Amino acid sequence: MRLRLPEERPTEPPTGYKIAHPMLSQDGTRAGFTGVSLGGALPYGVLADASCVYGLRHRAPSRRCDCGFHCVHDRPTAEGLLCTAAHRAAVLLEVTVLGRYIRFERGFRYARQRVRTATVGPCACGTVVAALADTGRGRPGWRELAPSCGGCLRGRTSVSLAGFARLAGEGLRVVAGRAVTVAPGDLGAVEELGVPELTAEAALLQARLDWFQAQLARLGERGPESGREG
Repeated sequence: MRLRLPEERPTEPPTGYKIAHPMLSQDGTRAGFTGVSLGGALPYGVLADASCVYGLRHRAPSRRCDCGFHCVHDRPTAEGLLCTAAHRAAVLLEVTVLGRYIRFERGFRYARQRVRTATVGPCACGTVVAALADTGRGRPGWRELAPSCGGCLRGRTSVSLAGFARLAGEGLRVVAGRAVTVAPGDLGAVEELGVPELTAEAALLQARLDWFQAQLARLGERGPESGREG
């Protein structure tokens, strides 16, 4: 006899929480996420279907495999994962569990998900985040991003929180800490952004301006010396 698990028929899709690394495509036109453990090699979008990470042809999730998306039931448990050194730069995701799922004591393993909200922590220096910047790591065709303040950007490839939400699409909200919420939409529509969002955008622009001014100053210093050598 085969053991059959009890089936659930919820009136609304369950909500779960997980952590992930934000990702930016090489050409800068798409944004997504990648997991911190199993399946971390496969970036996914805001709305995505799971597949078997071992290349097997069964549907995810399978009871005889550990494939599929994973999440926990409650937010505090997911926030606790951010305390480990390897995951300090990850972001907290609130997801809607879609399709087939298997319920466990602490969470779900499931076939499809929609990321509703991404909560971005502070910069590594402790300052409020202004952008998501290239960490120097990534996957083929994708750059891994991490929270950064304006002072720590230093010319790295970066995208503002509003820009990440726009590139990711599908109604994603990006939240900085517990105060700043950035909704997707046209960055040119300044009237849709509040004071916190505009402050973060201004900090990002100022950091880039400072970097360009430093580069111009270096070129100015080298110019007369090269003229004397010639």
